[in-house]
Amino acid sequence: MQRDLARRLYYDMTLARRFEQAAAEQYTQGKIAGFLHLYPGEEAVAVGSLRAADPGDYVVSTYREHVHALVRGTPPEAVMAELFGRATGCSGGYGGSMHLFDAERRFLGGYAIVGETFPVAIGAAYWARMNDTGDAVLCYFGDGAANQGTFHESLNMAALWKLPVVFICENNHYQIGTEIHRHSALAEIYKRACAYGMEGRRVDGMDVLAVLEATREALAHVRQGLGPVLLECETYRYRGHSMADHGAYRSQLELAEFQAKDPLRRFREKALGEGWLEPSELDELDAQAQKAVDEAVAFADRSPPPTDLHKDVYVEPLDLYGGGR
Repeated sequence: MQRDLARRLYYDMTLARRFEQAAAEQYTQGKIAGFLHLYPGEEAVAVGSLRAADPGDYVVSTYREHVHALVRGTPPEAVMAELFGRATGCSGGYGGSMHLFDAERRFLGGYAIVGETFPVAIGAAYWARMNDTGDAVLCYFGDGAANQGTFHESLNMAALWKLPVVFICENNHYQIGTEIHRHSALAEIYKRACAYGMEGRRVDGMDVLAVLEATREALAHVRQGLGPVLLECETYRYRGHSMADHGAYRSQLELAEFQAKDPLRRFREKALGEGWLEPSELDELDAQAQKAVDEAVAFADRSPPPTDLHKDVYVEPLDLYGGGR
């Protein structure tokens, strides 16, 4: 493995873990409002898949998307400021945690409606196919979204038109608090690909290298015009569904079982064992990630809130009370 890539993967996952920990702290202090869905435990999925993508590829994510934006290149300051609802956020402070956007980096947003990512992704893929750009689309979704009608409709259309999209299921085993085998007749999501004649594969979502390689292969497949690919990354979230969820529906034994497979620790041990990185390098990357997060929090804290709530609103308010305008 190239040393630069090993450094990048470790830094990305470390930044992700520490950013989300800081977000949780700021939430408890009342500086982040609304819902907050965190990513610890799932870092290998976003990091491995997005590091396999090209800069011109499009990314469509869900409401648990902070890390996707960070890995895609959105500055930590802009992401944290958006969580704070500040004007310097990547969505101007109007979107908050669940609606991060970055058009410059082709990050087409996080979406709060379960299953909303599918039609957005195939729309972008259709445009890329019609214009022969060579770009692909990475579409992220949770296991709970696989039972939405948009999933089936979109996979059918993507397969029919051989659209260049990789559907990436972040299967963390729970749809909010319901285990996957309790809400899905077929708990192995990747097997649903066969219904649409597309490639389907399951990968260890706690192993960043496995995700990286699987996504590289999937992207090569779709760029050749061979049709879409469905990747199921089996992973686990250490926290509850959101900050409002204490996760009491699962046992500490189950949590400990998956924490023993922690993606960040696994890659650190692998990098040291293979001689890709030295302990001093890893410590340096740890410090850099923590510094970036601290600066992001400070930036968000001193940033102003939005001043014009009517900006980018294109429809005049209805005159409900006959007062005229």
